[in-house]
Amino acid sequence: MILVTGGTGLVGSHLLFDLTKKGETIRALKRENSSLQDVRDCFAYYSDKADELFDKIEWVNGDMLDTDSLDDALKGITKVYHCAALVSFKKADKKQMKQINVEGTRNIVDACIEHKIQKLCFVSSVAALGTPEEKDDIVSETTPWSPEDKRSGYSISKFNSELEVWRGIEEGLDAVIVNPSIILGPGYWHKGSSMLFTTVAKGMKYFTLGITGYVDVRDVSKAMIQLMDSDIKNERFLLNADNYSYEFIFKSIAKALNLPEPSKYASPLLTGIGWRLAYLKKIFLFQEPSFTRATARSSHNRTYYSNQKIKDRLNFDFIKIENSIKDTAKHYPQ
Repeated sequence: MILVTGGTGLVGSHLLFDLTKKGETIRALKRENSSLQDVRDCFAYYSDKADELFDKIEWVNGDMLDTDSLDDALKGITKVYHCAALVSFKKADKKQMKQINVEGTRNIVDACIEHKIQKLCFVSSVAALGTPEEKDDIVSETTPWSPEDKRSGYSISKFNSELEVWRGIEEGLDAVIVNPSIILGPGYWHKGSSMLFTTVAKGMKYFTLGITGYVDVRDVSKAMIQLMDSDIKNERFLLNADNYSYEFIFKSIAKALNLPEPSKYASPLLTGIGWRLAYLKKIFLFQEPSFTRATARSSHNRTYYSNQKIKDRLNFDFIKIENSIKDTAKHYPQ
């Protein structure tokens, strides 16, 4: 039997769909007040038997910070996919990210060791990878991490989460780690990377020339399952279909949604003003900013990610990002 944490998120819901379609016996951990509607919607995107597949999942209430609930959830489990995490670039969320991402992963790892789990798959992020020494160098699984680099609270939390998994490996746990770049996929339109579509749909006028990596959520799920079904263990794999500019991505999304493309370049000076104005709104209007200093800075970074390792080891073929955008846009609520 397989346990999935974070099954109510973008990656987790697609993973649950693929696992149930594959005929696996699944238990999914969720918080007591979590809604399952987004998961149902995800299943309906891909199957006319969505309810039948959804009903095969055994949902259990629990919390990664509650070790007793983890012990209960792991009874009879042989494999674990750990997808649960808090993604935020707000300073106010640093403490909570440390709890959920780092302490939660520590608890999962300890419980897996105690219950003698056969294999763990941990969903990390490219945010946990190192920074290239030279401009335009390609980031890979072996790019060294430096604490002197400017890092967001999220990046630090994912790096430390990985350390917990590596510690578990040293203690005898078999595990694989995946490091996805920006994940594109349908649903969850008001949080995470899916907000790219919502932001463009609301009428985005500006773009930046920063470059980063993108991957389809279906490929993330596919790679995780293939890695778990293989003999590969105690390694990390970068999941990235290709590297594109924000200009290309924003314009491609607008085109797929049949909306006007953003046409104005936002310089570092302009985005610097933007995040400061957003911060003033927080102070005077008590509105939590969606555009922060960290996101402003990253919008101009040019970072290229490799996908050679997973291609070589699994002969993996990624969905083209252009197709991913078109497929995702088909499900966007108009």
